[in-house]
Amino acid sequence: MIYVVATLTVKPETRAEFIAAATACIAGTRQEPGNIAYDLHESVTDPSRMVFVEQWENAEALVPHRATEHMKTFGRVAVKCMSAPPRIEIITPEKVDVR
Repeated sequence: MIYVVATLTVKPETRAEFIAAATACIAGTRQEPGNIAYDLHESVTDPSRMVFVEQWENAEALVPHRATEHMKTFGRVAVKCMSAPPRIEIITPEKVDVR
């Protein structure tokens, strides 16, 4: 099992657009083989900070996930909404890989 924690900072004026796109992406991702959990959390201290917490059966399940149409659609919206590069942590029993 692996976890992915993706922290994104969005421009305040694009927050609603980001959340709408993320909501659609979450619905699609939860139907994917290998997905155990996929949730979006909003910071209680910084409304521009969004954190995805994902749980997958294994790293192999992430490969097709990145190529799904709902991820591509979300990515096109997210890139316009972000004010900084995302921080992605992939957590396995062996290590934490930060990208």
